[in-house]
Amino acid sequence: MASAARNVIVSCAITGSIHVPSQTPYLPVTPEQIAENAIGAAREGAAILHLHARTPETGEPTPDPEVFLRFLPRIKESVDAVINITTGGAQTMTIDERLAGPSRLAPEMCSLNMGSMNFGLYPMASRIKEFKYDWEPGYLEMSRGHIFRNTFADIERLLQTMGERGTRFEFECYDVGHLYNLAHFLDRGLVQPPLFVQTIFGILGGIGTDPEDLLHMRRTADRLLGDAYIWSILGAGRHQFNLITMGAIMGGNVRTGMEDNIYLGKGELAKSNGEMVAKTVRILRELSLEPATPDEARRMLGLKGPENVGF
Repeated sequence: MASAARNVIVSCAITGSIHVPSQTPYLPVTPEQIAENAIGAAREGAAILHLHARTPETGEPTPDPEVFLRFLPRIKESVDAVINITTGGAQTMTIDERLAGPSRLAPEMCSLNMGSMNFGLYPMASRIKEFKYDWEPGYLEMSRGHIFRNTFADIERLLQTMGERGTRFEFECYDVGHLYNLAHFLDRGLVQPPLFVQTIFGILGGIGTDPEDLLHMRRTADRLLGDAYIWSILGAGRHQFNLITMGAIMGGNVRTGMEDNIYLGKGELAKSNGEMVAKTVRILRELSLEPATPDEARRMLGLKGPENVGF
């Protein structure tokens, strides 16, 4: 791995497009809630803030740059964390929509999904007794027959568009084939080390959550990418904390937050992203590890700095 430092980069994914407001009253949906959660997460030790936007009135995922601009400047003014904007958006969005915010705002980082896949959210619908908004059940059920599109042409376009703005990437790899796709782009010279590789476990349609799955992804990344990458681990749902603990012990960085998991513990809903970061930092310190500062993360990942963003 490219990272020799034992200070661990903690990323926090604040709201995402996976969960719907009916699952928890604490999901940040308005610009004010997203900003407060992001600021709180940074103050608890998150070096990177991974951000989606939602329509304030309903909580539905939106790609609208104007909505991003209702919370990004406040976050930037309040904390020094790296701002990382999604290019994944939601399955319902086109590539043009997914690029609208990042291309205009030119953040230090953005996420980049490394392959098309089934992305099954529909089992969540059966666990919700009453929906708050009309869009929610259809949004979850849609994933039963929908493919989350990330073709080679899509990835090339995202790399070129954001690369021209000096933005670097969180390469989201949901399965082993996504690591091979990333290695393909590395071989072609279309991505440059250090590659920040987010290995994602527990999304229906991607790799599972067994410890052997984590080991297999790590071994495959080592073989394909060698010292060109910096490794991070994301566990979905109830697997979040056990997998990031295992990954941290193995030398990885970690991602937490309410995009990926809404529970702080068994049966206990997280009330904020700050709570989730605080628990993650406690785990790291029990392992004699420390969270990296934003500036340490910038140096490790070769980022352009907050003075060079578009907001």
